[in-house]
Amino acid sequence: MNTLRHTLLAATLVFAMGAAPAFGRDLPVPPSGVIGMSDAQLSPEFWVSRLPDADAPVLDRAAIAALNERVARLDPSMHDIRHLAATLPQAQVKGWIEKLTRRPDKPLYDVEGKPVPATTLDEVVTNAAIDRIPAQVTPRYGMAVRRAALRGFPTDLRVFSHAGDTDIDRFQESTLFPGDPLVAVHTSQDGKWVFVVSPRYAAWVHADDIAYGDAATVFAHADATPYRVITGAKPLTVYTPEAPAVSELQLDMGTRVPLDATLPPDQPVNGQSPYASWVLSLPVRGANGALSFQPALLQRNQDSSADYLPLTRANIVRQAFKFLGERYGWGHAYNGRDCSGFVSDVYRSMGVQMPRNTRDQSISPGLTHTVYTSKDSHETRLKAAMALEVGDLVYIPGHVMMVIGKIDGEPYVIHDVSGMSYRQADGSLRRVKLNEVSVTPLLPLMFSDDSTFVDRMTSIVRIR
Repeated sequence: MNTLRHTLLAATLVFAMGAAPAFGRDLPVPPSGVIGMSDAQLSPEFWVSRLPDADAPVLDRAAIAALNERVARLDPSMHDIRHLAATLPQAQVKGWIEKLTRRPDKPLYDVEGKPVPATTLDEVVTNAAIDRIPAQVTPRYGMAVRRAALRGFPTDLRVFSHAGDTDIDRFQESTLFPGDPLVAVHTSQDGKWVFVVSPRYAAWVHADDIAYGDAATVFAHADATPYRVITGAKPLTVYTPEAPAVSELQLDMGTRVPLDATLPPDQPVNGQSPYASWVLSLPVRGANGALSFQPALLQRNQDSSADYLPLTRANIVRQAFKFLGERYGWGHAYNGRDCSGFVSDVYRSMGVQMPRNTRDQSISPGLTHTVYTSKDSHETRLKAAMALEVGDLVYIPGHVMMVIGKIDGEPYVIHDVSGMSYRQADGSLRRVKLNEVSVTPLLPLMFSDDSTFVDRMTSIVRIR
């Protein structure tokens, strides 16, 4: 995801059958229309079984910690909220907000395809109350109490660049997960929204999705041990009428949740024996917005781990495939994720903390990347593509793909993608709508009729 329209949603993936020298062979076209794919290839074990040293560590815990420290220190898209001053100058807060909350200068359309009136946009911008930011701002520490949308403007209004295109909400930015620490630095005019700064993103969130406490309490809980790391796509806590705030609460992949070790193991938790579950400690919001913590049960048969998973090629593939078929969700909308959210959530389950957006990932000074410009020839790019390894991230403008392996030496990727097109034997163009986490070959994909994805590569990031 980036702040421009997701290029891949507008572009097509074109394969000129019979004219694909990069492949040197015809690929089968199954009933799905997705070139080069069979049912067997939709299983993670198909790819894992082809890997030498599939379970060998790519990075150990110390190396991952060093990588995270480097990204947090060097990447300007990351925020060190643990070391903020007691008060923040107006200019700093205003800069965070105005990075997103600027009156749109292009036409926007609502969910019915009607133009959004200028008066409506004026009201949305006015609600941000940027002119009311005081000279000095005292940040309020808090935590997200549920999966919460991060918005570019303090509104639930969904707006789109084109009439009829209702997938890319231009006001949607990202998402917070339960227990994410943050600081709130501004409140909307109507009091229903707060502008928050989290380690990976700064945007507007519903005020009632946040609970407030002192910094020591917030970070003590974020760092508490023992804990569970969510390794499933999005498991739910156990249903409990006794504690609605933590009943069937979604916990997305990579979320770290402390265990509540204070409760007797032979006593019920929220009306239920805890012996077949993990007892989590989750943040909840009191009537006055105060932060407290509530025990909740996560069944042991749900995917979680006592620590982040080892960073191995096998785990990269298996974790990525847990999202296979999930609906594309710009900025984590539709209870899903977009291309950059997808790859970062997969790596997060193994302890790697990446920038949120595609562009930031592709150029991050904290990550190891190879940048490509117009000076790089097709041959140079193709050679790099053929040398890709499992887990490598391939970036084109507005999109990222994760390499999962090779067939006959040619790379395949898994990515959250809108669709693909290819030329059939008679030269006609067939379009296939995907709009989900999908597996495709890489080399045949084309950005346009005369430009391949490989030709449009901007960066290859290797987590090594």
